[in-house]
Amino acid sequence: MNSEGQQATRKNLLLDYPEMFHLAVKEIVADPAPVRVPGQFTPGFALPEQDDNYRKFASVATASWHRLGEYRGRRISLLDLMENPGTHTTKTFPSLLIAARAVEYIRRSGERIVIMTPSSANKGTALRDAVLRAINAGLVEPEQLRVVTLSPQSSRYKLRKSELTRDSALRELNPILLYTGERSEDVKRIGRAFVDEYASELQKRHKLNIWYSLDIRNYLVADAARASFENSVSPTAEAGAPRWHAHAVSSAYGMLGYHAGRRVLEEAGVATPATRPGTLLVQHLGTPDMVLSLRNGGDFSRSRLPGYRLDSESGLYRRNGDDPHYPQVTHDPEEVLDPTFYTHRPVTSPDMNEVIKQYGGDGIVVSLEECLQRYPQLRGWLSRSSRPLPTDLRTVREWSTIMAFTGALAAIEREIVPGDREVVVHASGCYTTEDFVSVDESETVPVQSPSAVARALVQDGLR
Repeated sequence: MNSEGQQATRKNLLLDYPEMFHLAVKEIVADPAPVRVPGQFTPGFALPEQDDNYRKFASVATASWHRLGEYRGRRISLLDLMENPGTHTTKTFPSLLIAARAVEYIRRSGERIVIMTPSSANKGTALRDAVLRAINAGLVEPEQLRVVTLSPQSSRYKLRKSELTRDSALRELNPILLYTGERSEDVKRIGRAFVDEYASELQKRHKLNIWYSLDIRNYLVADAARASFENSVSPTAEAGAPRWHAHAVSSAYGMLGYHAGRRVLEEAGVATPATRPGTLLVQHLGTPDMVLSLRNGGDFSRSRLPGYRLDSESGLYRRNGDDPHYPQVTHDPEEVLDPTFYTHRPVTSPDMNEVIKQYGGDGIVVSLEECLQRYPQLRGWLSRSSRPLPTDLRTVREWSTIMAFTGALAAIEREIVPGDREVVVHASGCYTTEDFVSVDESETVPVQSPSAVARALVQDGLR
């Protein structure tokens, strides 16, 4: 590590780049008007005026750019997206925009909205934080805007206490639902089925508009601002070398959003496709699907993974063969490094494959053991970020940034990243036990079916 020691550059991605949001909506959304059909409801893409209350609400939407130094001849920069203390993840940005759009619809229509999302943890945490911020900033009343999150029971340790759990009235309005079934990913199926089966009745009987917010457009229009930020602080046209962006991914919403923003800049003539960065996807062995698809012509089959043999002396599994895109060692060939990354066969994979085919990039899978081996090294790299790594790694509860940095350094060492590239690591999430208190089981509602989700919202016996 050769440190440059330069000061970080910080911007607010919502307040400083409003034009990117509007241009991204034009690029991504066929019709930005509200959709009032139950089951398909969206509030549209209009935002409130940027008055003092709105600026207070959006004040945590900051990101910073750090020039960290060089590693084996490649310049390394960090795009720090973890600065909101209410989330410590990149989900802050789309969640604030989702809440802001809901606020504007409520003001114009007088109707109530319940945001509903399945989430491994972080999307739900960020939406709860955004709704609470909207209430506390005076943008909306608690009964007007609510949020319901549905997470796997295995993720409870990542879910946070807040005013939405401590206040009994707010807790009832904004329940945390825990899915007690076997497959974590089934939260998406249960959540979608709830909306399909109950949205019409909830609207008719209770005047509640149920907004199923897990729509990629809601995330792309927010993450497009990353491209504006990069262009204002470190334009690719002025870089000393071609650039790659490294990101730990499940479905790669963040990187697809960045590329959507980059496309907007190119169409506006302020950037060129010739200098569009490549993308390094970083995943874990539990869900390596995007790397498998990228490396194998769209095939998600785990049969494409290399075999692993148990080393009886170390107790670790070692990779068969020499494919550098997969971990050299692991505690478990099916290891879940972080339950944040739980999506199998993501529908976004073909789009990401096409972006990488056109603009360059690759993928790499990392293991917990590889992260642990690099942990002391990463503490140095991340010491100037908003989330310096703790001395005791056992307190870490979100591994996204550690995964991304581990993958980037391994990809450099293994020559996956070409020698003439510089690398920007997207620091998309890191938090520890010192940053939050986990919710108690008594502050959650167990569910296994769409009807149980409906009962958590209203108490008069739907169906």
